[in-house]
Amino acid sequence: MPSKSLASTVSDERTEIENAGNTYEDTMYMERLGKVQVVRRNFGFWTILGLTTSMLATWEAVYFANSTAMVDGGPASLVYGFIYTALGALTTAASLAELASMWPTSGGQYHWTAMLAPEKYKVFLSWLCGWVSTIGWISNACAGAFFVGTMIQGVLVQTDAGYEPHRWQGTLLIYAAIFVAFIVNSVGTRLLAVVEGIVFVLHLTGFLAILVPLLYFSRKGSSAAVWGTFTDAGGWGSDGLAWWIGLIGSNLVFIGIDGPAHLSEEVANAATVVPRAMIGTVLINAPLGWAVAIAFSYCIVPTFNAATSSPTGYDYMEVFYAAVGPAGMSGMASILIVMVWFATMNFLATASRQTWAFARDRGLPFSNYFAKVNKRLALPLRAIVLCSLIVCLIGLINIGSTAAFNAIVSLTEAGLFLSYLIPITLIMGKKIKGEEVKYGPWKMGKALGIFTNGFAAVFLVLSTFFSFFPPATPVTLVTMNWSIVVFSGFVILGLVWYAIRGRKQYHGPVVERAVVSVEPKV
Repeated sequence: MPSKSLASTVSDERTEIENAGNTYEDTMYMERLGKVQVVRRNFGFWTILGLTTSMLATWEAVYFANSTAMVDGGPASLVYGFIYTALGALTTAASLAELASMWPTSGGQYHWTAMLAPEKYKVFLSWLCGWVSTIGWISNACAGAFFVGTMIQGVLVQTDAGYEPHRWQGTLLIYAAIFVAFIVNSVGTRLLAVVEGIVFVLHLTGFLAILVPLLYFSRKGSSAAVWGTFTDAGGWGSDGLAWWIGLIGSNLVFIGIDGPAHLSEEVANAATVVPRAMIGTVLINAPLGWAVAIAFSYCIVPTFNAATSSPTGYDYMEVFYAAVGPAGMSGMASILIVMVWFATMNFLATASRQTWAFARDRGLPFSNYFAKVNKRLALPLRAIVLCSLIVCLIGLINIGSTAAFNAIVSLTEAGLFLSYLIPITLIMGKKIKGEEVKYGPWKMGKALGIFTNGFAAVFLVLSTFFSFFPPATPVTLVTMNWSIVVFSGFVILGLVWYAIRGRKQYHGPVVERAVVSVEPKV
C-alpha cells in the first residue's frame, strides 16, 4: 500500500482536529507557542464579541461612573472626554489586536512582552507586565462587584426614607455579587458562552429601555451648559487639570479591551476571531456610550447640584428619580445593576484566566498550586477561587473610605494600562527600527501601525498618571485616592517576591511541548 503524502497527512490531521473542536490553525498556534490545549474552545466570534461588548458595559458605565467628570469639568468634561478616551481605546485595541493575532495565548500582554523585549530584559519585563496585568484584572472584578453592591444600596437609599446606609453593608453586597459571579464561573461555566448571546441582546435593548424614557420625561439643560461650560468643583484652579482628572471615569468605560486575548485558548480560530472581537467591541460601544454621555449631560443640568450631592452616591439615580419617579427609577437602575452583574462575571472569568496563565508560567507565588486545571470542569478552579478571595479583600477599602470608587477604579486603570503600554511600546520600537516582525492574520502595516501605537502609548501614559489624583482638594485621609498606595504596595510586594524567589522560577513563558514544523496559515 502506498504511503500517504505529507499534504494528505496534514489534511487528515486538520480534519481530525476540527472534528475535535479545535481548528487546525488553533492547534498550530498552540504548538508554535509551546503550549498544550487543556481547556475547551467554547467561544466563536459572536459569543466572544457578546462577552467583550457586555463586559466593557460602556454605555452603562457612563451613567454610574461619571461622578469624577461631573466634579472635575462638569458635563462638558464628560462629552469631550468621551471622544478622547474613545480614540485612545480604539488605538489601544488595534495595537493589542495585532499582538493577539500574532500570539493568541491566554497570557496576553506578558507573553507578548517576552516575545518582543530585548533578550537582556525580556524575563523581568515580561514578569512585571504579567504582575500588573493580574493586579489590574482582579481589581476590575472588584470594581464590577463594587458597583453592583453600592448601586443596590443606592436604590434603597433613594426609595426608602427610613433606610440608613452603612459602608459595611455595601461591602457585604459586594461579597454577594462576587459570590454569584464565582458560582457562574465554576459550576455554571458551560453555560457562560451561551448566556453571552442573551446578554449581548440585553446590552443593546437595555440601551433604548433607559435612554428613551430618560429623554422623553426629563427636563433638559441648555446646549451652552453642556458643550461650553467647564466647572472646577474639585478646586484645582485649572479647567485643564480638572478635565484630565475627570477622565478617570471616562477611561473606565473602555476598561477590559484585552479581555478576549485572555480567553484566546477558549476561542475557535483565535488568531482571527480575537482581534476582530477587540476592535468590534469598541466600534459598537463607542457610539452607544457617546449618545448616553450627550443625553445624560443635557438631563443632569437642571438638577445638577442635587444630583452631584445625592446621598446614593450616584448622580444618575437623582436624574432618573426626577424624570420618572421612584418606581421608574428603580426599574431603570435595575437594568444597569443586572448588566454590571453580568459584566462582573466576565471580569472574574478573565481575571482567573490571566492568573492561571501567569501561574502556569511560574510567575506567581505558589504557581504550581494555582496552575492546576480542574479536570472534571476543564477550567482553572483554583485561580477562580484565588481571584474571588482577593476581590473580597480589596472590597474592604469601601468600609474605610468614601473615595473607595476612585481607589478601586484607579487601581484597575493603572494595572491594565501599564500592562498595555509595555508590549505596545516594544512593538512600536521594532517597527521604527525596521526589525522583522512576524504578523498574524490581522495587521496594520508599518506606517499606520507606528501612528496607532504612538497615539495609544501617549494616551496610556497620561491616563495612568492622572488616575492617581484624588477627585478634589483639599485632600484628607478620607477623600484621598488611596490607589497609589495600594498599587505601589502590590508592586513592591511582587518585586520583593521576585527578588527572593521569583527570578529563580520565572524564566518567561514555559514551553510545554515541542514546536511543530507546520506553520499556521496567515
